[in-house]
Amino acid sequence: MDTDSGREETDHAMATDYVTQRQAHRLPTALRAPFEARTWREFGYLLLSLPISIVMFTLSITLFSVGVGMAVTFIGIPILAGCLAMGRGFGAMERARARGLLKVEMADPAPLRSRTGGPMSWVGAVLKSGASWRHLLYSLLHFPWATFAFSVAMAFMWWGWGLFTYPLWQWVFPMYAGQSGLQLYGDDTHNVYLNNPFEIGLTSVVGLLFVLASPWVIRALTTVDRLMVTSLLGPSRLDSRVTELESDRGVVVDTAAADLRRIERDLHDGAQARLVALAMDLGLAKEKLTQDPEAAAKMVDEAHGEVKVALQELRDLARGIHPAVLTDRGLDAALSAVASRCTVPVQVEVDLPYRPAAAIEGIAYFTVSELLQNISKHAQATRATVDVWRVDDRVMLVVTDDGQGGADTTAGSGLAGLAERLDSVDGLLVVDSPIGGPTTVTAQLPWRG
Repeated sequence: MDTDSGREETDHAMATDYVTQRQAHRLPTALRAPFEARTWREFGYLLLSLPISIVMFTLSITLFSVGVGMAVTFIGIPILAGCLAMGRGFGAMERARARGLLKVEMADPAPLRSRTGGPMSWVGAVLKSGASWRHLLYSLLHFPWATFAFSVAMAFMWWGWGLFTYPLWQWVFPMYAGQSGLQLYGDDTHNVYLNNPFEIGLTSVVGLLFVLASPWVIRALTTVDRLMVTSLLGPSRLDSRVTELESDRGVVVDTAAADLRRIERDLHDGAQARLVALAMDLGLAKEKLTQDPEAAAKMVDEAHGEVKVALQELRDLARGIHPAVLTDRGLDAALSAVASRCTVPVQVEVDLPYRPAAAIEGIAYFTVSELLQNISKHAQATRATVDVWRVDDRVMLVVTDDGQGGADTTAGSGLAGLAERLDSVDGLLVVDSPIGGPTTVTAQLPWRG
């Protein structure tokens, strides 16, 4: 009974939270935006940007000018390197601020790579680093933008909330300022004050319009900040590409090592063990050849059957490494051979003008082979299709089945490893497999013909 009661309380709490969220979302976005945490985070970012950019700009322009001016002497080079290193320090702070307040997801730039580790080597590494110069450019460009963004954001928020709440503090003017209300206009002969109920209400409405517009103005301003941070303070496209290639190289090496281990295991547990047993049987048959010819003949006959099985295992293993039909006749014939071994009927259609690169052709073959094995083992399907064609400079593979669905590329699954293998050659794997099916797996590979 206690367990049931606890479950009922949990269900009630979840239902209450759901209703509360639904009620909260009934308020239009335009009315929620001025009170959302995002608006105030981004407003705080813009407020902090001005003093930080003033310090960054002042120190950067000063040290850079001194370093360039004294570059004819040896002293200017370390000063210039120090200026760039300081810019990298400011950049680290700006990235942390953007991650915390703007929720920007970005990686750090490539670290400095000093060959010897000495002071002069460090100076050379700083001066040669493109990221260091981008950080300096950010320090110089961010100051005028931060000034503009601070002014606009402060004006909208100050006047918006000030005018919106004017009915609450209008009494300050007659009590302490000696005037009837907020002065709208004034010269030597004429003054206009907002002091009657209509004018006070209209002022509040104008302030409300500013309040409702301020979140969108702030978001537009911080969009520029996001672009500046990600483009100037993050890793360059070259660095990102190098990192991606290093990761892909690791995937390729791991995949190759796993394939070698699989081949070694298959040889050790399959053909090798069978050949060892075959050698022992032939040895026994040789000993009995003179004493019991009939028994020896029977053992030789059994050994002959074992030889056939071992040869078939070796053929299957060779086919798993690289099938001869793929090399001789291409992807169409190879995929048809794979489809014929599937436990469900498979319709194969290959429409390629000519053969792609051998490496791409092999990856396409093994991709389809792996997907058809998954269909045989897990899909509980009654039919499947394989379509291969070329679009521009890409090879498209689509494998579908009418099985139970539920396939995904989460870590640890065979599809995850397949996705990593395709990614290592700039390919892509997309799985659409709702519960209950059908399942559609789309793979893209570069042509590289």
